Amino acid sequence: MAEKKTHETPATCRRCGCTTGVISKYKLFYCRHCFRQVAQRIGFKKYN
Repeated sequence: MAEKKTHETPATCRRCGCTTGVISKYKLFYCRHCFRQVAQRIGFKKYN
């Protein structure tokens, strides 16, 4: 019988190190709190 794969290590925020709410799309790896603080510096624009 084949072995089950274990759960991968969760992605961590590159700024604060937390593992909850991490945005990994486009290889950002920022948690949602840190992303709101650095979004404009890294080129994201806020639309209404």
